[in-house]
Amino acid sequence: MKIVVCKDGPYLISGGVPLDRQTIIADKDNNPVRWKKGKKFQKKETYALCRCGKSKEKPYCDGSHLKYQFNGTETAKPEKYLKSAEKLVGPDLDLTDDRALCARARFCHRKGGTWNLTEKSDDPKARSTAIREACDCPSGRLVAWEKSPAKRIEPDHKPSISIIEDPPARVSGPIWVKGRIPIKSEEKSFKYETRNRVTLCRCGNSKNKPFCDGCHVSTGFDDGEIESDL
Repeated sequence: MKIVVCKDGPYLISGGVPLDRQTIIADKDNNPVRWKKGKKFQKKETYALCRCGKSKEKPYCDGSHLKYQFNGTETAKPEKYLKSAEKLVGPDLDLTDDRALCARARFCHRKGGTWNLTEKSDDPKARSTAIREACDCPSGRLVAWEKSPAKRIEPDHKPSISIIEDPPARVSGPIWVKGRIPIKSEEKSFKYETRNRVTLCRCGNSKNKPFCDGCHVSTGFDDGEIESDL
């Protein structure tokens, strides 16, 4: 399985990677609390996912990047996650945070926020909630760590791709890549760091391409399926 970021074009997926939709579900205060698995797309050995945000056949590419002369220049830094991330040390849990990867899914906002909960992680409830929030972060911006020995705490994701819908924010979200699927840059001829979870831009406006930087929220990106799985 692999993903190729085509120059000024789509994401080319090969190896029969499963594709589905995942919807963010919020509580009464509009804070995201869980993921809801939705539609499973027909399994294909290869397929191309829209990267420009203009396709009429979302999430698939229909060639609109050519019509609109999409500029898909990849601007993400090549550094590995741990080189870019800041580290927060708590009493019973550590947290690493790479802000450039934020996809604005907002699971980190609950119960005072993942950062405050990490600082109170000698309390079992705060520790458990901090871990859950970090693991719910689709982009992998936040990673919780056991302290001794140092070990990252990751959800058990199988290789797959999900199209995110975010009804609480009234937007369609990024492409969620799970389970350590390699991502190769056609433009720069190298592989990005292989991680358990990352989010790729599909609105076309990220300043951190190919990764999502949350621009879909500020631009109100809508693929027409925001509430399809509620």
